[in-house]
Amino acid sequence: MNWHDLGLGIALFLVLEGILPFLNPQGLRHMLERITTLNDAQLRFAGLSSMLLGLLLLYAVNR
Repeated sequence: MNWHDLGLGIALFLVLEGILPFLNPQGLRHMLERITTLNDAQLRFAGLSSMLLGLLLLYAVNR
């Protein structure tokens, strides 16, 4: 991996993160309101699930 790959990864992350607020800003607001009602354990589980899914996707793409 080099700096170019890291830059591409960050750029892709920013593009993907921008899709929801661009297409559905009201839906994003509603989702953020719901997130504030989750307890710490639920947020940690969501974060862990996201990381594991990302790792599996990276593994599948780089096979």
